[in-house]
Amino acid sequence: MKWIHRKIEKKRSALDNEEASRTRRQMRQWYQASHLGSLLLELETELLNDLLPTLFGYNLVQIGCLVDQNLLHSSQIPLHIVTIADAEPDLNTPDLVACPGALPIASDSVDLVVLHHTLEFAQDPHQVLREVDRILIAEGHVVILGFNPLSVWGLWRLLFRRGDKPPWCANFRDILRIKDWLALMGFDISAQHYYAYRPPIHHQSLTKKLQFIERLGERFVPRLGGAYALVAKKRECTLTPIKPRWWPRRAFVSGLAKPATGRCPVCKQMHDASDVGAVPRRDWTW
Repeated sequence: MKWIHRKIEKKRSALDNEEASRTRRQMRQWYQASHLGSLLLELETELLNDLLPTLFGYNLVQIGCLVDQNLLHSSQIPLHIVTIADAEPDLNTPDLVACPGALPIASDSVDLVVLHHTLEFAQDPHQVLREVDRILIAEGHVVILGFNPLSVWGLWRLLFRRGDKPPWCANFRDILRIKDWLALMGFDISAQHYYAYRPPIHHQSLTKKLQFIERLGERFVPRLGGAYALVAKKRECTLTPIKPRWWPRRAFVSGLAKPATGRCPVCKQMHDASDVGAVPRRDWTW
């Protein structure tokens, strides 16, 4: 019966991978073809243009579904690696095609990781964050972009029940939960930003007329943005320096104690079999 269960689990995992691949492909098309996706991409580019120049290092990894749109051009980090989970023939060639939960990147080698709506489509978001923690150097940063369930966008998703179309097919994850996950893994939250306060409508002219809502939302209800950007820093655990002693303390060593073999049956058997007596006690003279 065990092989039947393994076969069922394997088939279920394959279906989950296929579903995740399909949703990522739909999300990529939504960014490229829809007016709402273009608007969100514009807001995210502006936000990253303000965040990335403040983060430094040598290696930067972007993990998400976008390849053509370069969100990293404002970064001062010289090496950029764009990673996606599944490639398509009509896409530009990414730098790396790999599962976000199993990256072929050396440990402690990356200074900055940008997760562009990666956790929403990950089967195991905890594993993705563990991989980020593994590849980041000490004091490295991660920037997480995600959809906010406690917003007009989250309410829109619940009311219209359009869970099969992007971006509503994504798993909107609360920013407080993401913070808890990061805190357990040893990250400090450096900054958080919200954006996309306008209702998610596809009418282009009406969207332009509602542009003032972005400024009002940032000022009066900053936590109700349709999406958020979270910046976290990996903590480095260092040893506490101890002040050296100028005068060495006099050492005192007592005699050797008799072996207490009775506390462990295995040790007692080994002791009896070896026919070795107790070590005699000695007096140490200094």
